[in-house]
Amino acid sequence: MTSSDTRRQGAAGDAPVRLGHRQITTVMSGLVLGMFLGALDQTVVASALRTIADDLHGLTAQAWVTTAYLITATIATPLYGKLSDIHGRRPVYLAAIGLFTAGSLLCGCATSIYELAAFRAVQGLGGGGLMSLAMTIVADITTPRERGRYQGYFMAVFGGASIVGPLAGGALADRDTLLGIDGWRWIFLANVPLAAVAAVAIVRVLRFPHRRVRHRLDYPGALALAVGIIPLLTVAEQGRTWGWGSPRALLMYAVGVLGLVVFVRVERRKGDTALLPPRLFRIRAFRLGVALHFVVGIGMFGAMTTLPLYLQIVRGMSPMTAGLATLPTVAANLAVTLLVGRLIARTGRFKVHLVAGVGSLTAAMLVFATLRVDSPLWYAALGMALMGAGLGASMQTLTTLAQSEVPRTEMGAATASVNFFRSNGGTVGTAAFLSVLFSTAAGRISERLAEARHDPAYRRLLARPDNAHALAGVLRPGGGVDLEDSAFLHSLDRGAALPFLEGYVASMRVVFLTGAAVALVAFVIASWRVPDLTLSDE
Repeated sequence: MTSSDTRRQGAAGDAPVRLGHRQITTVMSGLVLGMFLGALDQTVVASALRTIADDLHGLTAQAWVTTAYLITATIATPLYGKLSDIHGRRPVYLAAIGLFTAGSLLCGCATSIYELAAFRAVQGLGGGGLMSLAMTIVADITTPRERGRYQGYFMAVFGGASIVGPLAGGALADRDTLLGIDGWRWIFLANVPLAAVAAVAIVRVLRFPHRRVRHRLDYPGALALAVGIIPLLTVAEQGRTWGWGSPRALLMYAVGVLGLVVFVRVERRKGDTALLPPRLFRIRAFRLGVALHFVVGIGMFGAMTTLPLYLQIVRGMSPMTAGLATLPTVAANLAVTLLVGRLIARTGRFKVHLVAGVGSLTAAMLVFATLRVDSPLWYAALGMALMGAGLGASMQTLTTLAQSEVPRTEMGAATASVNFFRSNGGTVGTAAFLSVLFSTAAGRISERLAEARHDPAYRRLLARPDNAHALAGVLRPGGGVDLEDSAFLHSLDRGAALPFLEGYVASMRVVFLTGAAVALVAFVIASWRVPDLTLSDE
């Protein structure tokens, strides 16, 4: 890109608010607190959900606790972008914190699993704005070249939350009571003082002028988007339980597709006031950015969901130990994120880091696909380090790509779109990876059990009273297995459990190879289609 190109790019929309490094880091302190809340809440609940569901007598309905949050957060994300363009970043960001806090307080008081799911939906309404608005504000106060440096701090926050979350969730869930209140309820109640600190920080540090964009909110578009996305996200989360081809799932597909068709037509008619303005998708860099966010999100969230299952089911780790075992991912993510941010700020070039990051993520998937039951932990750690490095190099550069040619007057809508597509990619990846895993695991385990039973020594192992008791209800008369609960593996001898572990690993191999194929598609797109822009310093 020529110097005249970069000047035109930097001049798109309003001029940025020029702040010094110290002022930017002061603003970042408030934003990081808000983002930490949203990131932590997703990981801290995951490790304690089984305990919560048991206490509320809703084990079979526990998936709705995560689905409700996901649906409302996804739908709210583009709304926050548009609202902040119209009313300003600070009041809308404070509203997001307020909704998140109210939802957290209600979750801490839930008396049934369905109440908890409803209150998680309220929490998601606030959580949907915490990340997208923070990244939008950074885009407001930095030049395109500086942006990656500061957005890297957010990636570091997510890395820290991925470690702190499972540890804190496991520790609180293990406590029967704390200060006279059920231990798991503190997972939500602890958000209240943290949110108060974040709100005070935002009020004090987030002070810069906002040029109001005179648009009306696109209510028909928001309604059509909800009608389109909610059924599809619901079936993505519940399809494995319902059956992907069941009448209920087919109805969800039909309603979702119809809603999305209506949404596209409404957005074209709305023009400038559209929730996701169609003209943004005519910008090549933005179009590539959101597409790659979706594809990379599939692989990223799919791997981050499946890898803990390898550590906990196959390696027998507790949730807390598995969280500590993922430290190589966090360390590599943090180091590469900060390094790449500084390199982009120095050179203004980001494509090389984007391509290298997606390539590293592809390599990580291939490493995970070759894991065995007895693979040394250093080998798994190698894959984790490659994954952390890949995410550290690619996620911030993908956001930079999507924002690079967008007018500042529409930065809120553009950044919300990026998070919207990444969230949907994550949902698709999580649902698809888990579906492949659990739909193939039973067959793989049955095959290995049938082979093992030809060995008299293995039959004697199964006949031992402790092993027979652990397998009661797991082995079906026809040779099949019931995998609704994996706790029986901890009661089996290692030798008796080996066919089960090998079956799980064989299914995980299929999952990670699928993830490698998806990541490879992103690598090809990034290498061939992404323009080699030089970001402006204006």
